[in-house]
Amino acid sequence: MKTSPVTFEDMARSVIAVPPLARNADLTVNQAENKKLVQHLQAGGVTTLLYGGNANFYNLGLYEYADLLSMLAEIAAPESLVIPSAGPDFGKLMDQMFILKGLNFPTVMVLPLSFPTTTAGVETGIRRFAEAYGRPIILYIKFEEGYLKPDGVRRLVDDGLVSAIKYALVRDNPAEDSYLTRLVDIVDPRYIVSGVGERPAIVHLRDFGLNGFTSGSVCIASNASTKLLQALQGGNYLAAEEIRQRFLSFEDLRDSISPIRVLHEAVRLVGIADTGPMLPMLAGLPDNQAKDVANAARELLAYSDPEYRLAALAPDAS
Repeated sequence: MKTSPVTFEDMARSVIAVPPLARNADLTVNQAENKKLVQHLQAGGVTTLLYGGNANFYNLGLYEYADLLSMLAEIAAPESLVIPSAGPDFGKLMDQMFILKGLNFPTVMVLPLSFPTTTAGVETGIRRFAEAYGRPIILYIKFEEGYLKPDGVRRLVDDGLVSAIKYALVRDNPAEDSYLTRLVDIVDPRYIVSGVGERPAIVHLRDFGLNGFTSGSVCIASNASTKLLQALQGGNYLAAEEIRQRFLSFEDLRDSISPIRVLHEAVRLVGIADTGPMLPMLAGLPDNQAKDVANAARELLAYSDPEYRLAALAPDAS
């Protein structure tokens, strides 16, 4: 696992995978199955692993935090950048900080808190955490009201407290985004990665100059997502759009049901890794939704990696 400080080049080196977390029936972490997923990602050229919302880090307790982070470092390849998350509330951030300081992760992402917050309070809380942690952190911009404003982001960047910014405000038209327009005007866009998967990736990288993109669907289609990033970095936007379109059916299901729950189940249903049950307060999918998810995930996986051998599943994928 990479332990040196995070650079702009690190964040652009591969698609930034945001994987689910595999668990056993008793909710303990399943190291073997998590390693299978990591190996699938590595085979598709992914060298950056960001464990956040899809891994349900929101609901992690201190009782397993240190052991879980040690496991993530152990299953990663030596060249991989592994980024855990902390928070989202201030008390949890500060409790987890003491654990993080004793480990070798070069950065950590601060999970966004939507309530109760004020803009000034969020900036102060993140500043206190980053200063106590002693290493630059990753900001996660997912909410607009009551969260960081662009000027607050700039202050944190200017003070050397930020290694990267995951920008995940969802817009009907990603090209029309006053927040992002302001942000890239006052913060070097090399700090910022698109944080909403493949759907807005072309607009974010081509039109706003962002440095890369995060993806959950890369856990299914690692080869295709990597080719999308390569097309964008090479300025081949026609090829990028052709690839992007192949992700939309699966992404539509994630958006309409639950991005976290759909991805967790899809990885299992297509046989990449047995993700097991979800950590409360989340739960799996009912059979009718699981069938739709399995079909869309199989189609995406077949497009990305035609040679992949799917697990033997029942026709209804339940």
